[in-house]
Amino acid sequence: MNKAVPQLWTKDFIIISAANFFLAITFLLLMTNLAVYAIEEFNASQSKAGLASSIFIIGTVVFRLFTGKYIERIGRKKVLFGGLFLFLLATLLYFVIEDLNLLLLVRFMHGAAFGVTATALATAIMDIIPRERLGEGTSYFSMSATMGMAIGPFLGVFISQHAGFTMMFVVCTLFTVISILISFFLYIPETKLNKKQLEAMKGFRLKDFFEVKAVPISIIMGIMGFSFSGILAFLTTYTKEIELIHAASFFFIVYAVFILISRPFTGRLLDQKGANLIIYPSLIIFTLGLGLLSQVHHSFTLLLAAALIGLGYGTIVSCTQAIAVKESPKHRIGLATSTFFICLDGGIGIGPFLLGYIIPILGFRGMYVALGVVVFACIFIYHLLHGKKELSRKQYFIAS
Repeated sequence: MNKAVPQLWTKDFIIISAANFFLAITFLLLMTNLAVYAIEEFNASQSKAGLASSIFIIGTVVFRLFTGKYIERIGRKKVLFGGLFLFLLATLLYFVIEDLNLLLLVRFMHGAAFGVTATALATAIMDIIPRERLGEGTSYFSMSATMGMAIGPFLGVFISQHAGFTMMFVVCTLFTVISILISFFLYIPETKLNKKQLEAMKGFRLKDFFEVKAVPISIIMGIMGFSFSGILAFLTTYTKEIELIHAASFFFIVYAVFILISRPFTGRLLDQKGANLIIYPSLIIFTLGLGLLSQVHHSFTLLLAAALIGLGYGTIVSCTQAIAVKESPKHRIGLATSTFFICLDGGIGIGPFLLGYIIPILGFRGMYVALGVVVFACIFIYHLLHGKKELSRKQYFIAS
């Protein structure tokens, strides 16, 4: 008699994915337009305008750190709704900002709220997804953020060009309210901690802020985030330089489409065949995408690079998140999730700052070649940190 396949598309799974989608749109809509807003409204310098955009990530990383430590003790539902209402408050404050310093404060606060809320949502869904379908479920869930990445920047540019920044803040407020309203219909499983587990969570040791078993794969994701930040931060400037700015407006749409096509298959393969079968080819494909991006001269080549980067980087994000959770104890899923995203956000946050020093030396094309080399080197780093362990497990089960 065949064992019944655990259900994945439950009411709670759909609600969490939808809430995450609307938050992702808001995050990316503002991320791609706040630098322009700071320059036009407050005559900010390029560096201050960049800070207005990136300080959001700093707030996210800092508060992910504390959310991961305290979420199980405070309660997932309390943390989620605390983060959601703080996110709404920060969104409303954009309407009354009158100087650049206040904008920076609100952006940090908004990033903090995003870090709390996103960690709570990801922790809840990792507990909802059946362990037998964790790779598949994580792939589908992360598609909500992918769709936000495709729609958010496009929508932000459209609104800023046709309706102005005030309407942009109105739309962000609407999306945030939708996230809050649908979350009221959500059941969030809570972790019951025994006395020993509660005692282990006390104090301020390093392991209280990071899940040690999730660190190796999270390091890989930090390097991937660093490499991808070169696309997020500099694609527009690069494509202006090579006169392909019109084609660049479709880059993240193509990127997202190829992620959406691949996710159902890659998640299932991760559950059935293990991580190595997915991660090694994905690293190679991401490397090829960056290499192709460095040599772009035509629109078709640019969009082909977007497809390869979507298949490579997009697959790595969802699969490594599933690995981080699988490697960690069940009562530390929240900490594992925050560890993973701290590394990812940290890589994305620090990348533009460091790469800004490389571009004057290598140029944009040279930078993307260098990032391709970094990603290719991760094949060997992944093997040392996780791949060989995965291989030894497989050999053990075959021998058994």
